[in-house]
Amino acid sequence: MHRRHPEIDPQLLSETDEQRQLRTVLRDLYAEASGVEEVRKHLTTPRGYDEALWARLAGEIGVHGLAIPEEYGGSGFTFAELAVALEESGRALYCAPLLPTVVLAAHALLLSGDRRACERYLPRIADGTLTATVAGFGPDDRPGESGEPAVTAEQGGDGWVLRGRTDFVLDGAGAELILVRAGTPAGPRIFACEPASDTCLRTPRRVLDETRRQALVEFRGAPATAVGTAEEAEGTVSATLDTGRAALAAEQVGGSGHALDATVAFVAQRHQFGRPIGSFQAVKHRLADVLVALEAARSGSAYATACAAIASPQLPVAACAAAVVCSETFRLATAEYVQLHGGIGFTWEHPAHLYVRRARGAEVLFGTADQHRTRLAGLVGLATRPAA
Repeated sequence: MHRRHPEIDPQLLSETDEQRQLRTVLRDLYAEASGVEEVRKHLTTPRGYDEALWARLAGEIGVHGLAIPEEYGGSGFTFAELAVALEESGRALYCAPLLPTVVLAAHALLLSGDRRACERYLPRIADGTLTATVAGFGPDDRPGESGEPAVTAEQGGDGWVLRGRTDFVLDGAGAELILVRAGTPAGPRIFACEPASDTCLRTPRRVLDETRRQALVEFRGAPATAVGTAEEAEGTVSATLDTGRAALAAEQVGGSGHALDATVAFVAQRHQFGRPIGSFQAVKHRLADVLVALEAARSGSAYATACAAIASPQLPVAACAAAVVCSETFRLATAEYVQLHGGIGFTWEHPAHLYVRRARGAEVLFGTADQHRTRLAGLVGLATRPAA
């Protein structure tokens, strides 16, 4: 059972000068190069995002390598700095695969402890020349009633090959590296697969949030390399998902902040009955509710970020709590974003609907709020055992 009063240095919950400067630089860059119209334009391209901006983020600012150690080509900072970048990307609705590449895949490699795999892949993730994702990490990919995992690995004369399928893989159709949790006779392991068209069929899925592409990935004898050990595989998967939940929470805080700021700006200049609609008490109350929820979300996200930055054993608790509060805040903020903009907020031309779609997609990405609550109850001893 996890302690209910964890020891976290309060300074870890505050933003440093360096992090504040990073936030300013990123906000200015996104305002310049990744506005809503740019997002819409790049959604129609084969890759789905601005590859030139992706290169700038990696090369000029070093976003991709923030949480990667210097020995693997990164900057050697922590998850706290990466969370700042993720919050600003969420605020701008940045549509490149930062979450699957820089968070999930990079941290899965680091957590695996496999030095050879880290040396092979992390430098290319850090410099922006490799996109990556994870597959088979979710509960739906675990053995079902048949006892067979969704993806299995067989060892042949030329090494390991993967067979099976896993659905709704983030950036699954475009990623150049897929880290796959697959079953073996000795138990589940993680494998690195560089997908080829003849052994890996990737079918894009039509999803609600077009800014976060997903795909069905079918492995048909795809060559793969084992990463880490079988004993550590499940721990690596669990820690990677909790890190992903902390990262997603930071994104949601950024998106919620944009929704509130945009709505406040609109109600201040929109006039009815001779005065700004923001002066009406009913509107003030609704925006105050969003602000209170946003401050709670910031606290939950900051705690999860601090736990991820120092690899605290409290990360599972913090990640679940952040997932619940940040998802609900993002849903509320985007709902008011639409409602308080009146008729224009319901149109496809307005950016509000893009944020609504991001909010609805994000709240089920690593499990629903109810699933997180169930797991959290188990972790803190309020239930018999934590949910899977």
